[in-house]
This record gives sequence, structure tokens and C-alpha cells, in this order.
Amino acid sequence: MASPPAINLPDVLAEVTAAFARYEDALVTNKVDVLDELFWDSPHTLRYGATENLYGYAAIQAFRAGRPAQGLERSVLKTVITTYGRDFATANIEFQRAGSTRSGRQSQTWLRTPEGWRVVAAHVSLLA
Repeated sequence: MASPPAINLPDVLAEVTAAFARYEDALVTNKVDVLDELFWDSPHTLRYGATENLYGYAAIQAFRAGRPAQGLERSVLKTVITTYGRDFATANIEFQRAGSTRSGRQSQTWLRTPEGWRVVAAHVSLLA
């Protein structure tokens, strides 16, 4: 049996934390080009949103291009980033939209690619 990967190697954790921070900034400031860059350009990439299921990079990119640019502000309440070895990570947050009492959750799976860290799967949901 193979030994488990090293968890949260400091240098890898710092890389993923920086990539996630860049994603979060791009999300709330509607930097669509950065959001597009940080998702893996593959038909295998998926994003389950609060109101949509998107399969493949092209569908995610089209959604981002058509999304309204207002009402994106949110506060991150809790962040848990975990790296597994040198090339795989998860980032999970709890958040609250500005002006709302509802909280939400976001999960991302990150993969190191030749272009850098990319989101390969994402899920966003709001609690009732």
C-alpha cells in the first residue's frame, strides 16, 4: 500500500493560499479574466453553483461572461485549505453575502498544472 501524501507542506500550502486569495479577490471585484485563468481549461472541469450546474470550462466561462457585475461582495467567515502532496488541494469556505443574513459554502478542488494552480471542481451552496 502506498503511503499517504504529505499534508500541508508549508510551501505548497502558501502557494494554494495565494492562488485562493487571488480567486476570492477576482470573484468579488468581477475580474472575469482572472476567474477564467484560475479554472482548468478542460471539458472535465465542473462548477455547481447556487442556481446552475456547469460542465466543462466553456460553460463556466460563458456563465462568468454573462453574470451581473453587482452584488458580488461577501465576507469570508471561515477558510479551510488543505494540500495533499505537492499537486492537489482543497479550499473550503463559509461566507455571507453583503446585506444578507444567509450564509453559504464554497468548495474547490485545486490541481497543479503546467500553467499553475487551477480549480478543477467547484461547488457553491446557500443555507436555507
